[in-house]
Amino acid sequence: MQELTLRQVEVIRAVMMAGTIQGAATLLGVSAPGISRLVRHAEDALGLKLFVRKGGLFLPAPEATRVFEMIHLVHRQMQNLNAAVGSLKKGQDARLGFASAPSIAQFIAARAVRQIRQRFPDLYMDLNILKIEETPDYLLLERGEFVIMSTAIENAALQNTALVRGRLVAILPEHHPLAERRAISVHDLAREPLVGIDPDDPYGAALAAPFRNAGIAPRHTMRGRFAQTVVSLVRHGLGVAVIDEFSVAEIYMPGIIRRPLVEEAGLTVYAVRKSGRELSGFAEYAVSRFRRELQAAVAAPIPGTSS
Repeated sequence: MQELTLRQVEVIRAVMMAGTIQGAATLLGVSAPGISRLVRHAEDALGLKLFVRKGGLFLPAPEATRVFEMIHLVHRQMQNLNAAVGSLKKGQDARLGFASAPSIAQFIAARAVRQIRQRFPDLYMDLNILKIEETPDYLLLERGEFVIMSTAIENAALQNTALVRGRLVAILPEHHPLAERRAISVHDLAREPLVGIDPDDPYGAALAAPFRNAGIAPRHTMRGRFAQTVVSLVRHGLGVAVIDEFSVAEIYMPGIIRRPLVEEAGLTVYAVRKSGRELSGFAEYAVSRFRRELQAAVAAPIPGTSS
């Protein structure tokens, strides 16, 4: 005896519900001859009469009562399975934990999260903001699946995947004399009160690199711990700074003037995860959205300048 296929189960149930071949064909949106053939093949495969033909109607055969009970059960289980798949597609009862460096979290993360929410409207997301030294514990203890970082994490237990290379830009207070220039050199910035981040910090080292490459030892008049702090200090007229473009990737930033650097300089953004850990489908999609938003920011002209 051959086994019934799911398609045959679907057809048999449709005939049970409609009572006629034509009615079953209408329910399933197929041709009546196709339904008739499938019923006949199912009966041949089982070696059992499923229906009694009477007055144009297809009535369940008494000897097949147990088969019909199981068909109803299979149908309910398939409905439950489809409902579960539908919920999973929307992210219902699912959780995605991930984190971002502060420089990426300010603007890019919100744009990526908006895209993730559109794709998975019911997904619960836990977004953390991490310093670079907090990242290994976060990933190795599996508090989240990935971290978006503006520098690679040197740890054999972690895997870094480069997403995009972004530009470093100069930021100035409004009405600063240097703002009249289309591009600004680090030599000019070094003559101004300079706000920065400790060069011993990996992110701070990336921001100091164009000065070092130009043979300049940057002398900060004040330092902040995060990019947002540096931007705020500049906005309040306390100096000038070099910052990554993602930290100022908003069209309107009152109090801040952004200009390209004369010297070519940038940093690479990475998606970092625990080595050997397979990302969930939610996490893979989230990383792809971060990549897309980062690439869009790089492709756009620096806000406040012409293309």
